[in-house]
Amino acid sequence: MSAPDQPFWRRKTLDQLTRAEWESLCDGCAQCCLVKLEDVDTGELFHTRLACRLLDIGACRCTDYGNRHARVPDCVRLLPDSIGDLSWLPGTCAYRLVAAGEDLPWWHPLVSGDPETVHQAGISVRSWARSEADVPEDRYDRYVVQDPSRRGGAR
Repeated sequence: MSAPDQPFWRRKTLDQLTRAEWESLCDGCAQCCLVKLEDVDTGELFHTRLACRLLDIGACRCTDYGNRHARVPDCVRLLPDSIGDLSWLPGTCAYRLVAAGEDLPWWHPLVSGDPETVHQAGISVRSWARSEADVPEDRYDRYVVQDPSRRGGAR
């Protein structure tokens, strides 16, 4: 394929994307919406299977996307120039893949044409996350997982 015939994620860098293209890169896995715990002494980050209280786990979408930063102050804003600094983003994250010049996996909705393939491939948190709203904060450590991106299928 020549460059104009290629999909936008193959011919553009993250900072060249339109707002609509940027938003469409999100595969709906919701792994970035999982609560992370940081060891205050070492700075080590631990992933949990607890999802942000704003996440509709069944849909893997934020229930208040437009106001999420106001309602959840530590909700991280993904920006083209910060993707490389966010080591906690899963290796399957389309933003990471495009930033690294890699292609999107078969299950990504932009490739498959179906928003359900991310769930069918076992990449999303749909079947195993739990809302942080249901768990007292002093028990978050009971929900630590090794690597949430390895819970599902391979990319």
